[in-house]
Amino acid sequence: MNTANNTPFHAQDTQVNPESYTSRHGTEYHSTGSVHIGQFDPYESHKKKAAQEVKITTENVHVYYGQTEAIKGIDLNIYQNEVIAFIGSSGCGKSTFLRTLNRMNDTIDGCRVTGKVTLDQQDIYDSSLDVVLLRAQVGMVFQKPNPFPKSIFDNVAYGPKLHGLARDKYDMEEIVENSLRKAGLWDEVKDRLTHSGTDLSGGQQQRLCIARTIAVSPEVILMDEPCSALDPIATAKIEELISELSDQYTIAIVTHSMQQAARVSDRTAYFHLGNLIEVNSTEKVFTQPDHQLTEAYITGRFG
Repeated sequence: MNTANNTPFHAQDTQVNPESYTSRHGTEYHSTGSVHIGQFDPYESHKKKAAQEVKITTENVHVYYGQTEAIKGIDLNIYQNEVIAFIGSSGCGKSTFLRTLNRMNDTIDGCRVTGKVTLDQQDIYDSSLDVVLLRAQVGMVFQKPNPFPKSIFDNVAYGPKLHGLARDKYDMEEIVENSLRKAGLWDEVKDRLTHSGTDLSGGQQQRLCIARTIAVSPEVILMDEPCSALDPIATAKIEELISELSDQYTIAIVTHSMQQAARVSDRTAYFHLGNLIEVNSTEKVFTQPDHQLTEAYITGRFG
C-alpha cells in the first residue's frame, strides 16, 4: 500500500477537545487526540476479515487528469458485504478513487488510470470487458439525487429493461416492487408509481436512485456523498438503509462526515493529497489511528 511516511505532521497538540462517535454496531467512540497503539491489536481487523471473500482489489492504482496525478499508487482490498467509508479533506482524491471502481472516470476527458482493479479477480480495465455490464454489477449513487424525468415505475424499470432482466410485465412489476421495498420507499410511493420521480422530496429521490441501482442486481454499490444534499431526517433514513443493504451488497461510501463514517461503516480509509494514508477498522481509525496524519484529521487540526 502506498502510504505516507510516519514523520509527524506537526508537533503533537496537548489540548484537543475530545469528540465522540457512535458506530453502526452501537459502540461509542471517543477521539482523545492521542494515539495508544499498544492498547489495541493492530491486526484485529485483518483477522476478522481474513475469512471473508475479497470482492474488489486495487493494485498500484494511479489516476491522472492530464499531467496532474490525483491518485498516487493505491493498494486496497474491499471485502464482500462490508461497508467501507472513504474520508479526507476536499480534493484528497477519495471521489476520484471511488470512480475507478466502476470506470466512471472513463467519462472524463483527459483522465487516465494505471494499475490494476479487479472485481472477483477479473480485471475491470480489460479492453474486452463490457463497461455497461460492469456498471450494472458495480452501481453508483451520486451526491445529488438524479432521477430520470420519468415515472417512479419507469425510473426503477429502466435498467432491467436495458439489460433484459424481465420476461414479461409481471416480472418487471415484481422487480420494481422488490427494489423499492429494499430501498425503503415502497410504502411511500406504491399508490403513485405513475407520478414523476422528480416530484418526490430530496430524500425520496435519493432512495429512488438507490432502488434504480438495486433493480439490476448489482454486487457492489458505490455512494459518493449520498447524504450531502439531504436534511437530517432523510440522512438518517439513508444511513439506516445502508446498514440493511450491506447484508446483500458490498458498499463503498465517500463522506465528508466523520460521524457518518462512524455510524455506517465497518472500515474507514483516510485519504490525503492522493495518498491512502490509513485503512483500518472504523473503531481503530477513530480511537487509535496508526498515522499522525489520520489523527490530525480526526481531531480537527486540519481539513
